[in-house]
Amino acid sequence: MHETLAQIELADRLGFDYAWAVEHHFLEEYSHCSAPEVLLGAASQRTSRIRLGHGVMVLPQQVNAAPRVAERIGMLDLLSNGRVEFGSGESGTRVELGGFGVDWDTKRAQWKEALTAVTQMLAEEPFPGFSGEHVNVPQRNVVPKPMQRPHPPLWTACSKRESLPAAAANGLGALTFSFPKPEEAHKWVSEYYDTITSPDCVPIGYTVNPQVAMTLYLSCHEDEKQARSRSLDSHRFFARSLAYYYGIGSLAPGHTDLSEELGLNISSPDNGGWASGAMDGAYGGVGTPEQIKQNLRMYEEAGVDQILLIAQSGRTSHEHICESMELFARDVMPEFHERHEALEQEKEARLRPAIEAAMARRAAVPAADPEYRIPPTVARPAKK
Repeated sequence: MHETLAQIELADRLGFDYAWAVEHHFLEEYSHCSAPEVLLGAASQRTSRIRLGHGVMVLPQQVNAAPRVAERIGMLDLLSNGRVEFGSGESGTRVELGGFGVDWDTKRAQWKEALTAVTQMLAEEPFPGFSGEHVNVPQRNVVPKPMQRPHPPLWTACSKRESLPAAAANGLGALTFSFPKPEEAHKWVSEYYDTITSPDCVPIGYTVNPQVAMTLYLSCHEDEKQARSRSLDSHRFFARSLAYYYGIGSLAPGHTDLSEELGLNISSPDNGGWASGAMDGAYGGVGTPEQIKQNLRMYEEAGVDQILLIAQSGRTSHEHICESMELFARDVMPEFHERHEALEQEKEARLRPAIEAAMARRAAVPAADPEYRIPPTVARPAKK
């Protein structure tokens, strides 16, 4: 945990743009980040410019009740001076949802209702109340409000190609936690932006966040063999444990040993596997600075707005993670930062009419009842 905070602090100094924290429960060895709001709160006090993202907060009500979500986002946004990115999702494993008693068949409906209510809680003063099938909260003023108004940028988790148009239809940024190669990424991105500019886009929130992020493993070293030997077995462990929890595994809580179960050897952080062969797709961030730049240029040309870099997996050492980040920041990032602002401005101008039309399709939020009162906890004495 302390190494993770040190890595976020280093990323802030080096000029990385975002630090994303997942939320997972009961997923032994794969992820122990079960309280990301605590981690990001600590990071908010050790950093000054990097944006702090929930990637993503789980919204079915048995996991995170809607008012608590709004309160925590508001608090974190204030503590970070307006640097929060709010990603949300429904969760995709029975290990997690079963542990909280969440109904699998209604998890998406629960997520959408909860996110609708949370955005209203963040933006409305007072919150007029919400009555749905899964979320019911009476009129209250949810405090504190976030610094970013009406609310921080909204994102959602996307694990499949069809998830991206669904995110766009709701006006949300797409955090793509799968690993398409650049030619596939182009198709995914095109479908996302086609939906953003279509009548299907009806935003959940009070703004549209047209962004597509995709994921790569990172291990940057001036020597190609070192880049691979330092990380590939650990990244492979991450990939296989992801598949384990999201489909093929049958966990014995507290007893299953994933490296043994999956037949992987990650006993040493420098285990040499996969010492040759082209690195692309998920492993496009593993290699020399020039190799990584070549891969990132292809994702940029495909229209991807952001790359999520997984540097910390398996038993990759803290020292090697930091060395990789430093080299990446020095020799890879500057080229892309130079182009990013102009590309974003061009995109904003191009999408502005479509986003205005999308916001016009959004249903108005009912006004709060000015006569609403909460009965006193203790009855007042009757007047004589």
